Amino acid sequence: MENSSDGILLKMEQIDKQFPGVHALDHVDFELREGEVHILLGENGAGKSTLMKVLSGSLSRDSGRILVYGKEIGELTPERSRELGIDMVYQELSLIPALTVAENIFLGKPLLNRFGMVDWPGMRQKSVESLAELGVEIDPSLEVRRLNVAEQQLTEIARILTKQPRIVLLDEPTSALSETERERLFELIRRLQARKVGIVYISHRLDEVPLIGNRVTVLRDGRVVGTIPVSEANEDTLIQMMVGKQLTEQFTKHSSVQEEEIFRVEHLTVPGKLFDVSFNLRKGEILGVFGLMGAEQATLTRALFGLNSITSGKYFIAGKEVSIRNPGPGIANGIGLLTRDRREGLVPALAVPPNITLAKLSQHTPLHVMNLKQEKDIGAGFVRDLRIQPPMLDRQVMYLSGGNQQKVVLARWLYSNSRVMIFDEPTRGIDVGAKAEVFALMDRLTQEGASIIMVSSEMPEVIAMSDRILVLRGGEIVAEYGAGTTQEQLLRSASLG
Repeated sequence: MENSSDGILLKMEQIDKQFPGVHALDHVDFELREGEVHILLGENGAGKSTLMKVLSGSLSRDSGRILVYGKEIGELTPERSRELGIDMVYQELSLIPALTVAENIFLGKPLLNRFGMVDWPGMRQKSVESLAELGVEIDPSLEVRRLNVAEQQLTEIARILTKQPRIVLLDEPTSALSETERERLFELIRRLQARKVGIVYISHRLDEVPLIGNRVTVLRDGRVVGTIPVSEANEDTLIQMMVGKQLTEQFTKHSSVQEEEIFRVEHLTVPGKLFDVSFNLRKGEILGVFGLMGAEQATLTRALFGLNSITSGKYFIAGKEVSIRNPGPGIANGIGLLTRDRREGLVPALAVPPNITLAKLSQHTPLHVMNLKQEKDIGAGFVRDLRIQPPMLDRQVMYLSGGNQQKVVLARWLYSNSRVMIFDEPTRGIDVGAKAEVFALMDRLTQEGASIIMVSSEMPEVIAMSDRILVLRGGEIVAEYGAGTTQEQLLRSASLG
């Protein structure tokens, strides 16, 4: 593939994109150089993913020019983008769950042997090698649906490595990764830089900017606020560019814990995953759960909600034993789950209001008739209260940004009057402003008497927001901490015991 003479791999000029009622990209300029990691920042809905989808060919632009290797490119399709050496890892993963890891990695372009047949052993071996570059061992014959979110994320990254792209677009690539996996990804990115590959890196984690970036471009409301070198990109400057104001308080927390026990589990066991887990939750409490990758945090949250079968264990709501063998009894008893994978919590093709009313309606008889005007009014109230953007009630949730999708799921449990809320990585893939809103909402809920189990791999947020913290390791609770916990204590318990 030829290069432009000035080392510029990509130029996007005056890119404009509109959806009904939304100006997603407003005459955006963007540039990428050889061997550069160009970080793209902005609040949820700022236009970052839309810009990258235009470049990857999955969305058409309304106007503007795109130059790749110095030559203007006409209409882009996913096939044309791949021919040009452009490939993208999406935040909402595009793997096919029923296919194996190897089949997903070589999807659309399988290896062939000298007889023109699919070379299955070769594909499995190449898959192992690509995953090894990321420092991970995953059986290439496993179906993707059997992998956890982090393993799926790494499989998606391995998929693009096999194509040897010249321009790589990474949309929140570390949102589900542990610190160790993140550092391995950074090492791989540095190797790609050495080969003069250009990388566009979308992230909401501001701490990653100085670790991996060369330049930063900030989008706000579909417009470019500015492009600056990483050396000038301190956290306060970036936040001001992203939200248009100083963010004075990120963590909002007032202790609201009462003596009354609202929820308790005893000796919870999931074969091979959870072992004799017992804890209680008080009214108005935020109970943090911290663990490293593989600690089975997601297994715990799913078991608490009735999504994972247990071989032993008891559940108590307000002192009364209840059976939670599926989500129905959990919802009926006021338990709500915000999953770490938003695809599990939403009906993408439905608009905002029916996604919000879904859980409460599931408790009615089949003969119950929903008043659609009432449903729309309910949706409008939550859109206003939670500042869901864009405020369009008929918009399918698949077209909302990740942070706004998260708010829709939160609205569902608020509407169903859940008193025990299980938040599994509630800030995964959302921007700093949206995180502050989630924390403020959590604080408001506990002041109103709700209780929250908050699973998070982000130590600063779990320490700042929790009244108590449980440390999970290998499916067992190995430590409990109160106020004044340090990151060192959490990490020591999570890794060494």
